[in-house]
Amino acid sequence: MQTDQKIDYLELPAKDLKAVQSFYEKAFDWKFTSYGDEYIAFNDGTIDGGFYKSNLTSSTENGAALIVIYAINLEAILEKVKTNGGTIIKEIFLFPGGRRFQFHDPNGNELGVWSDK
Repeated sequence: MQTDQKIDYLELPAKDLKAVQSFYEKAFDWKFTSYGDEYIAFNDGTIDGGFYKSNLTSSTENGAALIVIYAINLEAILEKVKTNGGTIIKEIFLFPGGRRFQFHDPNGNELGVWSDK
């Protein structure tokens, strides 16, 4: 359900749509819908988004916003990310309010995972 003036949809670039779909399905249980060779949409259970065909990547080094996923068991998700083709770029670290790690997905997009546990 759309909510007025709230983030409703996220889009990220991906060189290999099949690889990115496989990664997020296995690591985070996201659901996907294909819209041809240039676009796939996802739902993570809360928010909708998509990946568009591009050689670009989303990275904080380039000034991109950091998308951060919540996890109850941070260590278990870190292992799922590594097992399914993600690359850890910042190991688990403390910050006010919790712990977090950051990773690149198989296409080089940077995301974070955090927990208050």
